[in-house]
Amino acid sequence: MQIAIGCDHAGLGLKEDIVELVKSLDIEVIDCGTNSTESVDYPDFGKKVSELVSSGKIEKGILICGTGIGMSMVSNKFPGVRAALCNDLFTAQMSRRHNDANILVIGGRIVGKDLAVEIVKTWLSTPFEGNRHLIRINKIKAIEEDLNRHGHC
Repeated sequence: MQIAIGCDHAGLGLKEDIVELVKSLDIEVIDCGTNSTESVDYPDFGKKVSELVSSGKIEKGILICGTGIGMSMVSNKFPGVRAALCNDLFTAQMSRRHNDANILVIGGRIVGKDLAVEIVKTWLSTPFEGNRHLIRINKIKAIEEDLNRHGHC
């Protein structure tokens, strides 16, 4: 498996810790930046990861910005992306079990390293339950398709 990871300047330190963790799990990391503490615009890096997941080139992604809110907003604009902002273990688990989230978003100024590591481990190891939840995922896909055909409501 490959995972695309991206962050802005506020998420750089946490991204480096998560990259180390993911590599230790024998998962290939596609690092989409940033690699500097110089101020950057989070949409640029959210777009890189989200395009890879949306296109199907990469199965999953992880995004980190100060709060995680901005990256979530950017990422969920992409068809087929189900980005979940998870700053605790329960939401990380449920985002996979019930929502089949394919991008994990973490707030780099909200979550410390130890908790972030556990969130990532939980998110990566939790399977999608399917069944009634698949029906709901298919409804999300239908909404995306309808909006693409007819525009906004």
